[in-house]
Amino acid sequence: MYQNRNHVSPDVLASKGLRFANLVIDYIVRFGVGFIMGVVVALVSELTGNYAVYDFVVESEGRLSDYIFGIFILLIYYLTIEGLTARSIGKYVTKTKIVTHEGLRPDFGTIFIRTLCRLIPFNAFSFFGENGSGWHDSISKTYVVDINKFESKRETELGLEQIGKLPE
Repeated sequence: MYQNRNHVSPDVLASKGLRFANLVIDYIVRFGVGFIMGVVVALVSELTGNYAVYDFVVESEGRLSDYIFGIFILLIYYLTIEGLTARSIGKYVTKTKIVTHEGLRPDFGTIFIRTLCRLIPFNAFSFFGENGSGWHDSISKTYVVDINKFESKRETELGLEQIGKLPE
């Protein structure tokens, strides 16, 4: 399952329910981050007298500016938190994490690809498939695992490898 096995077994993957909880929690957090950023933009605009960004972010009635701002928040949120910890706020709450095919922590490039894939239209619906893996998982070759199951299996496999070995 780990470096010597070259795969993550299905029994340690996060359930669809946990994945959905991650989605909902992260959406709420991103909404909060967007709200806070809107307030900061308004305050900075008021203090500096420059309302160009404020007009685009807060006062704009066009859907395009809403999408651009939402994409900006999504990129900043996931690149920052998953890039640093391989977990989002939702994953902290549900005790899950992202791992590579080998069971290792993904590098920033992999997180970057994973985050960009979240922008694919209807990506959220890709979890309804049989294996419960989203397009941003399969394209970036990552998995979301239940930490308790993952670590327990890892300890068991490492213990089994030690059977019959002489102490050094």
